[in-house]
Amino acid sequence: MTRVTTTWTAYETTADTLAALAAEGATGALSGERGIVYLKAGRVVHVESAFAPDLGALLTRSGAVPPDGWWEAVDRGGTQHRVGHRLVDSGRLAAGALEVCHLGALFDAAYFVLAHDTRAQRFRPGAVHWLGAVRSVPVDVVVRESGRRRALLDRIWSDPAVDTLPLTRVPGTGSAALPARRSRILTQVDGVRTAAQIASALACRTYHTLVELRRLAADGLVRTAAPTAPVPPPGPEPPGGVWDDPDTALLRRLRDALEAL
Repeated sequence: MTRVTTTWTAYETTADTLAALAAEGATGALSGERGIVYLKAGRVVHVESAFAPDLGALLTRSGAVPPDGWWEAVDRGGTQHRVGHRLVDSGRLAAGALEVCHLGALFDAAYFVLAHDTRAQRFRPGAVHWLGAVRSVPVDVVVRESGRRRALLDRIWSDPAVDTLPLTRVPGTGSAALPARRSRILTQVDGVRTAAQIASALACRTYHTLVELRRLAADGLVRTAAPTAPVPPPGPEPPGGVWDDPDTALLRRLRDALEAL
């Protein structure tokens, strides 16, 4: 029998909390500062983060599944938590291809949720992701892989801000001698896009994109864009009011929408 727990403290990191939930064989959704980890019987079945393209974006933008096919699967299988099964049963995607793409998206999102020691925020026992079961992964494997990725990226370029902030090209630099993939990624750096948005635009795995962007930063070709001043709200600010900058507000709306699903 699967046990469900909520006995974790707010000061624990997401990785620490996840390990405790895995030890108890918990099922549900653990929300962290940078995404959500879904567990079934103590194993990771899905991870979502606003900093990594989701499975639907990867499948449709790569041409593996047409957009109308993806949304048909979501519409017909979402409420039953069987979107993955729907894609396979309809013949739109082979089971093996779905598994590979799902694992890639899972580990990419897990890097942002786990690799930077962010804190867990809450656990919702029994919560199930609408994609449904594809392939589960032991928690320790996910945590270990996230740490391995962080160590490799830090060896290339030690500033993790490249992973999440908008990026811009350094003036006066060229790209003639760059490898094809790195050059293609550099063309997407425009002072507005983040690594996740670049990966999504190119239908690339986020981690592979991060590797190339950190190499570009180490070569002095890319840097984080200067922050833009927030637009003041019309009229006087309400007493005690707190105004979100656009990026934070967007991330919160994304988080709320994912949790509502």
